[in-house]
Amino acid sequence: MAAPSLTPSTAAHARPSPPRGTAPAPPGGRLAKSLRRNLTAHGFLIGAVVCFAVFSWYPMIREFLLAFQKTEDGRVTWVGLHNLTTVYHDPAFWQAWRNTLLFTVLALLLGFAVPFVTAIVINEFRHGQGYLRLLVYLPVMLPPVASVLLFKYLYDPGYGLLNEVFRVLHLPEQQWLQDPDLSMLSVVIASTWMNMGGAALIYLAALQGIPGELYEAAELDGAGLFRKIWHVTIPQTRLILSLMMLMQIIATMQVFVEPFLLTGGAGPEGSTTTVVYLIYQYAFNFNNYGAAAALGLLLLVVLAGFSAVYVKLSRNDNE
Repeated sequence: MAAPSLTPSTAAHARPSPPRGTAPAPPGGRLAKSLRRNLTAHGFLIGAVVCFAVFSWYPMIREFLLAFQKTEDGRVTWVGLHNLTTVYHDPAFWQAWRNTLLFTVLALLLGFAVPFVTAIVINEFRHGQGYLRLLVYLPVMLPPVASVLLFKYLYDPGYGLLNEVFRVLHLPEQQWLQDPDLSMLSVVIASTWMNMGGAALIYLAALQGIPGELYEAAELDGAGLFRKIWHVTIPQTRLILSLMMLMQIIATMQVFVEPFLLTGGAGPEGSTTTVVYLIYQYAFNFNNYGAAAALGLLLLVVLAGFSAVYVKLSRNDNE
């Protein structure tokens, strides 16, 4: 019997030869196989791109072109900055911007603070959070028309619930939607109630992501409720707060439904005329689509400016 050899055999180092008849797939075949495998995903992607192109990008491009055009008897002519000049010299132009900025400021004071406080209160409950979340989000699920009709009943100067409460408390009754000094505040209150549910749930999700150890450390340092909110809650949710503020500014500056349904759009002495309602008037009451597009373009520039400021500030914070 031959002794075992200490030198490795050549067979041990030999690489297994690929079976005959199999060759590496060509690059084109791999690409075709990948396309077939991802055909469903590409189909959904193409559908989304087509929807965006038809319903978002095309209207934006069309509005930009309309801002510099005038249509008469089916003929389209380029008028340059004439539409912008027409809008600028309209007496309702500056009033609409003032009302829009007033609505934005009031909506930030109420509509930004109330959902955050509501989320903090719900987060403190250990039981029944699901029911409370549903209760807070319920106004968002209601149709806007139904919500507005509810508030028209509340604001009615004759049989409205608010004035009934004022009578019981022996307070002077108010003309909520008929008084130029109260109409905008009334619209803001209705808008806050109608739209606060989504923001409250977003804040609640952010609050539930804060580590409990931070609150325990704050309690050991003797911090009370307000100090914990100021030193723990707000810093930990700063990014979501800033993003929600930007989104609320953009949304409130485009307000239309609430003043249109509550006060007919313009309101007493034009107190609730907003920029978007003025765009509506140009387009559907005056049939001046060029002026409506020009005013919409101005609003787009203003909102883009707010977005650019937010991006700049957030970039500086990250650095």
